[in-house]
Amino acid sequence: MALLDRIQSDMTAAMKAKDEARLGAIRLIKTALKKHEVDAMKPLDEPTELQILSMLIKQRREAAEMFRKGGRAELADKEEAELRLIESYMPAAPSEQEIEAAIAVALAETGVTSAKQMGLVMKAAQAKLAGKRVDGKALSEKVRARLT
Repeated sequence: MALLDRIQSDMTAAMKAKDEARLGAIRLIKTALKKHEVDAMKPLDEPTELQILSMLIKQRREAAEMFRKGGRAELADKEEAELRLIESYMPAAPSEQEIEAAIAVALAETGVTSAKQMGLVMKAAQAKLAGKRVDGKALSEKVRARLT
C-alpha cells in the first residue's frame, strides 16, 4: 500500500476513534508529503517520502529536546508521541551488527584511513544501508570512532 493511502486510512480510523492527538500528527505527516508533492509537481517516490519523514522525525526530536530544556515536559511528551507515530511509517532501523558490517565494508571499499576522508566512508556506508532508517548523526559518530 502506498504511504499516502496508508496515511489516509489511518487518518479515517483516527477520526472515527475521535483520537485527536493521533489525528493531528497524521494530518501533519500528510500535509508535509502533499506540500512536497505539489511543490515538485510530480508524484512522490519512496526515497523522497522517507527523506520527508526523516526531516519530520529530526524536527520532533529537536523540539522535544528544547521543550525539556525549557521545563515544558508536557509539550516534550507531545512531540515524542508524534515522533513515535512518524517512526511507525518508516522502515525498520538496521541492527548494530548491520551498521558495523556496512561501515567495515565501506572502509574496505574506499581504503580510507584518515578522518579527513570520512565523507567517502559515510556515503558508502549509507549506500549499503539504503532502504533502512539510519540516523546520520549516530552513523557519523561510529565512523569517526573507527577512523580515530
